Order: sequence, then structure tokens, then C-alpha cells
Amino acid sequence: MMHRRFALSCFLALSMAGHAQAQSPTGYPNKPVKFVVAFAPGGPADIIARLLGQRLSDSIGQPVVIENKAGAGGSLASGLVAKAPADGYTLMLNTSSFAVNASLSKNASFDAEKDFVLASVVASSPNLLVAYPGLKAKNLQEIMVEAKSGKLNYGTAGAGTTPHLTAEYLFKVLGKVNVTHIPFQGAGPALAATLGGQVEMASVALPAAVEMVKGGKLRGLAVTSDKRVASLPDVPTVAESGFPGFEDYTWVGVFAPSKTSTEIVNYLNLEISKILRSADFQAKLALVGFEPVGGTPKEAADYLKVEINKWAKIIKETGVKID
Repeated sequence: MMHRRFALSCFLALSMAGHAQAQSPTGYPNKPVKFVVAFAPGGPADIIARLLGQRLSDSIGQPVVIENKAGAGGSLASGLVAKAPADGYTLMLNTSSFAVNASLSKNASFDAEKDFVLASVVASSPNLLVAYPGLKAKNLQEIMVEAKSGKLNYGTAGAGTTPHLTAEYLFKVLGKVNVTHIPFQGAGPALAATLGGQVEMASVALPAAVEMVKGGKLRGLAVTSDKRVASLPDVPTVAESGFPGFEDYTWVGVFAPSKTSTEIVNYLNLEISKILRSADFQAKLALVGFEPVGGTPKEAADYLKVEINKWAKIIKETGVKID
């Protein structure tokens, strides 16, 4: 059984209560802010970066520039941003893969717990297992039967992403079958390969694939939420598909280099919290399968520690390794 998502429902209210008096740091921002996205266009980090970036630009009065730096399951961007000036002008949009890589990446060029501060957990989404429409197996139970042949494979946004670990846990630990993992540099490329039949399946955060499933381009096999999602009501949960209690999510956060001043981090947190409370922004998130999260920097830091410990245990249980 996968660990349940951390209880985040009260974060938005707590965030506003804790930072209602935060003020803009003197002179900040006075030039464009860069969002370094840890994955290729089309994935959850990229979707949130573009939705949030537009609104944050309006809020802070400066352009927010999006720069995708995909590679190594998000670790390439982490290594770059860890060395960036801690002035609030270079921020990273990364997913829960950041927490995974804290123990999975043995040769990382950064320390996940020392080199970054998590300014805000922006949003979360369940993961989704999708299949090439031509695949003979029509649902997760049939996939498990076919997987006994040892010939199936699946793509992900990269080794060390939570959809990767989710699938490994589902196939190896619960299903006791071997399905070959094919890592890509983002959910977009993984889904493109699935559309083209280069891989049979993909395990991705739901927002990256929801429109493809709605349009019939891909077949939704199972979603990892505790209940079916409104955007894909015909896709069953993993729990419904024979694995009771299974639940997992991918979250997206805004990270800054650890030496960034508390004033700047609190300011960014407040501005993001204001955006997350907006009804129209919440509607945009819901449309693509995200839920707003929010929370204070302290709550975000505590949550990150929980996530790092959780995924370390799952990595040990699944035996996942990367080169």
C-alpha cells in the first residue's frame, strides 16, 4: 500500500493567517524573475509554471520567464539552481521527484535538504496510468495478466519521478510482475512515445494526459487517487482495479536557493497564496486535474521532510536504482 498524501487541506487558510502582514522586500523585484522548470514542456511542473507564472507576473509587476531544463529526473535543474544567486530572481519549479532524488540520486550535485528552501507547495494531482490504444489489454487487471509475459514496458517523465516509483510499486511489489521502465525527459515526451506506440504504457501525473484521454488518443487504465476524478469519471482508481488502499499523488513546488532571504521567501509565499485563493485560478487548476495546496514556508519544509523519508522507504522496498 502506498503512503497517503500528507494532509494539506488546511494549508491555504493557515498560509493567509500566518503571512497576512508580509511586506515586499525593499527593491524586490526590480527585474524579471526566472522559473527554471525541471522537466520538458507538457508535464505537471511545466503546466503549473505557465499557469502560475502569468498570474505571479501580474501580481509582482515583473515578467516571469519560463526556462525548461529537463534531465536526470529533475536533478539537472536542481543542480543548476542550487548554484544560482540566492536573490529571488532564479526559482525552480519541480515536482515530488525532488523528494525522491534526495535518496535515489547518489551522485547528485546538490543536497536536497541543505541547498534549497521550498517557498510553497503549489498544487497536487493523482498519477495516471495510460495505454496505447492498440494495446490488447483493456484495463489494469488485464495488464497484470499480460505483464507475466515480461514483454510490456512503460514510459515516465524520468527515473526518480513519483509516477515512476508509483508504477514500480504497483507492478513489482503489489502485482509481482516485471514491466520494463523507459525514462524520458518529461511527461510530454513519454506521452508522445505512447501515442506513437513506441511504448505500451505511460505513468504520469494526471494533468499531462487528461486531454489525450478525454479525446480518445490514449486509454486511461487507472488513476491513483482515492476516488475517481471529475475530469475522467470513466477511469477507475487503482484501488477499484484490485489493489485496495492504493493512493498516491504528484505535487509541484516553488524552490529557491537556501540562502535566499527569509523576507523574499515569505513575500513569494504570500503572493502565491493569494493566487491560490483566487476562484478563477482554482478553476484553471481543476480543469487540468490539479488541486491547490499552499501553506507557509515552515509547513512546506516540514512536508518536504515527510516526503523525503516516505520515498526513501519506498525506494528501498521496490529496489529501484539509477545509474
